[in-house]
Amino acid sequence: MKISIGNIKIGDGEKIAVQSMANVPAREKAKIIRQINDLDRAGCDIVRFAVPDEESAKAVYDIKSKTRVPLVADIHFDYRLALMCIERGIDKVRINPGNIGSEENAKKVLLAAKSAKIPIRIGVNGGSLEKEILNKYGAITPEGMVESAVRHIRLMEKYDFHDIVVSIKSSDVKKTISAYRLARETFDYPLHLGVTEAGTYTGGLVKSAIGIGSLLADGIGETIRVSLTDDPVREVEAAKLILSALNMGEKTVQVISCPTCGRTKINLIDIAEKVTESVKDIKKDVTVAVMGCVVNGPGEAKDADIGIAGGDGCAILFKKGEIVGKISENRIVQTLIDEIKKM
Repeated sequence: MKISIGNIKIGDGEKIAVQSMANVPAREKAKIIRQINDLDRAGCDIVRFAVPDEESAKAVYDIKSKTRVPLVADIHFDYRLALMCIERGIDKVRINPGNIGSEENAKKVLLAAKSAKIPIRIGVNGGSLEKEILNKYGAITPEGMVESAVRHIRLMEKYDFHDIVVSIKSSDVKKTISAYRLARETFDYPLHLGVTEAGTYTGGLVKSAIGIGSLLADGIGETIRVSLTDDPVREVEAAKLILSALNMGEKTVQVISCPTCGRTKINLIDIAEKVTESVKDIKKDVTVAVMGCVVNGPGEAKDADIGIAGGDGCAILFKKGEIVGKISENRIVQTLIDEIKKM
């Protein structure tokens, strides 16, 4: 099933869309516009922001007029804020029909979104499950999270609304994976993947790589967000790293490098870091190997398009496993960059 969020399409074979969330108030329009545009430049496909009050909802039109990436309004409790955002041209609404009061309130939002031809994301979080579901299962479980999602889906379908995206997140990685796998078996709506409250950069990246990466490798998920306690731009960078590792992102230079050992006679860690930094903006489907010695050189990295294997203050240069030259240590980084640009 394919869903459109502004000019971005997800599902039915479309590329995995990267999302992030602004962390400044929408009422501070200059700040949030600047941050959304920073995210856009970083490669973010869709940006969500919180709409906790009328002032934030009223800012939607101005924010949209000065940004180009599709925008998602994050709404809780007050259905009127969703209606205000829809009236002002928001591209998508993230809402839980169960937490905005009566079914009549949910119906008003659904009909407005249907008229505007925009999707709604059902956002189920393990920490905010309905009491009756928690009582039924006795704890936060994948089955309970999926049941909550299905309950909301059925309400939306009751009013013939089908532009639905679903997220089922937990801070527990294993529960998140199990919930999404069960969700894919249960319904066909596009899934927004993420591990919620994943933590600061290092820990959050590890949890997200395991959770999101496992699901994407199984063919599950249409859009992703890496939730980090950090600059939102770093969420985008982390998401792109996950996609790149799975060969599911845009064309990028992939750097493979060995962990070093006592045979290494060049400053391989520094060289690998400099190569990685230098190639991050090169949009080519190229694999470059930075290896410490001939043992882990052309042989183990024979599938790389280009690479080096360290010697004593120098390195051999190889392409597709074949040695093509020898370079001094201080020329390794620049030589690799020059050769990649020629490809």
